[in-house]
Amino acid sequence: MQYFNNLIATLILIILFPFCLLAQDKAVVRDSINTYSNLDFKHMKAQLGITTENRPGPSGNPKDPNAANTDELKVHNYNLPELLLSSSGQRILTEKQWEQERRMELLQSIETEMYGTIPKHIPKVSWSILTSKDTLIGNILVEEQHLLGVVDNAQYPELSVEIEVLLGIPKTQDTIATPVVIQLGFIHSPFYRIQEPKSYFISPFEPLFKQQLTTQGWGYAVVDVNSIQADHGAGLLSGIIGLINRGKRRSSTDWGVLRAWGWGVSSLIDYFETRLAVDHNRIAVEGTSRYGKAALVAMAFDTRISLGFIGSAGAGGSSILRRNFGETLENLASPGEYHWFSGNFLKYASIMTVNDLPFDAHSVIALCAPRPVFISAGSSNIEGHWVDAKGMFLGGKFASPVYELYGLQGYANEEFPVMGKALTDGEIAFRQHSGGHSTGPNWSTWIAWARKYWDK
Repeated sequence: MQYFNNLIATLILIILFPFCLLAQDKAVVRDSINTYSNLDFKHMKAQLGITTENRPGPSGNPKDPNAANTDELKVHNYNLPELLLSSSGQRILTEKQWEQERRMELLQSIETEMYGTIPKHIPKVSWSILTSKDTLIGNILVEEQHLLGVVDNAQYPELSVEIEVLLGIPKTQDTIATPVVIQLGFIHSPFYRIQEPKSYFISPFEPLFKQQLTTQGWGYAVVDVNSIQADHGAGLLSGIIGLINRGKRRSSTDWGVLRAWGWGVSSLIDYFETRLAVDHNRIAVEGTSRYGKAALVAMAFDTRISLGFIGSAGAGGSSILRRNFGETLENLASPGEYHWFSGNFLKYASIMTVNDLPFDAHSVIALCAPRPVFISAGSSNIEGHWVDAKGMFLGGKFASPVYELYGLQGYANEEFPVMGKALTDGEIAFRQHSGGHSTGPNWSTWIAWARKYWDK
C-alpha cells in the first residue's frame, strides 16, 4: 500500500511539475514588469521635479483600513469646471463657439494634463489580410479576416509594431457597405474567461455580441490592444510609444497607453476608408473597463467614430473624478496605472489635487458631441462600487449642456435611474444592467438605441 501511495504521489508530482514551473515563470515575468514599471514611474517624477511621495489611493478591499468610500452620504461637495465658459471668461452660447474655441481649449488641456499628446509624425501603417475564412455566427454566414497593420519602423528597426485585428462581415448582402463596431480588447484573451450568469434579475440572457451584431447585418472588428502597446509601465519603451521615441523614455506630455490604443482605432479606420465593404459613416467603438476608457478617448479625439458604447469605464474614463467614491485619481496615478496617462497627470496625486484638474469626465464626454454616446454600467452588487456607476451617470449628465448647443438632448431623466431602466431618448444614453463587469447584458439595449441613428 505504501508503494502504491508513493507511486501516486510521484505521478502527481510529474504531472504538476510543468505547471509549477509555468507559474514560477509567470511570477518572474510579473516581478520584472513591476520592477521596471516602478523605475519608469520614478524617472517620470524626477523629470517633473516632484520629490514628494504620491498620496496613496484607497483600497478596493472593503475590509482594509483605507478602503475606498462606497457610501453616497460621504461623498463631499465638489465644483466641476464649467464646460461652457472659455479660459478668457467668455460664455459659450453656440455650437460654433464651442467647436472653434472651447472644444479646442479642452482638447489641448486634456491632452497635456491627462491622456498625452500624439506625435505629429507617426510612420505609415501598412494593412494586409493574413487569413480569411467563412464561419457561422448563430445562423449567419460571416467572413472573418485576420488583419495585420505593420508600422513602418525604418527609422528604428530595433522595435516592431504589428496591430492585430479580427474583422467579421456578414455575407448576407455583399454589395452593401456594412456598419462595423470596433471592440477594444483581445482576439485571444490572456485572462481567465469570466462567465456571465445564464440569466439576470432584470436583464435577460443575451447572445454573444457577435451574434447580436451580425443578426442586424452589422460587422465587428476586435482590436488586440496589446499588439499596439503593452498594458504596463515597463512596456513604454516598446510598442508604438517606444517606437516613436526610439526606445527612450517619454516626456511629461507624451501620450499614454489609453491614447495609444485610441490611435490604433484611428489607424484601423484609416484602413477601413479604403475598404468598400465597410460603411465609413457608420463606425462605432466599444470597450469595457480600461478598454472602455480607451474607447471614450478614441471617440473624443476622432470625429469619424459615429457612436460610442462605453462600458464600466470608471475613473479616468466616464466617471466624475472629483467624487471621493470607489477608485480615485490617486489610484490612477500609481505605479500600476500611471502608464495609461501622460506624465503630467502624476502632478495631481502629489503636489496638486484632483480639484486642480482643469476638467473632469464630463469634459471628455462633451468632446464627443454631437455624436451619440451610450454609457454602460454593471450592478454594484456584482461589479462592485469601484467603478462608481452613479459617477459614470453624472459624467453624462454634466456633459449634456454641450449636446443642447446642437439642439440635441442629453438625459431625458436627470435622476440616477433604478437598475435596469434605460435612459435612451437622448444622444447621451445610460443603463445600469444587473450583470457584472461587462457590456454583455446591455448589447441589445445599445443596438436598439444605435438603430435610431444608423437606420436613418
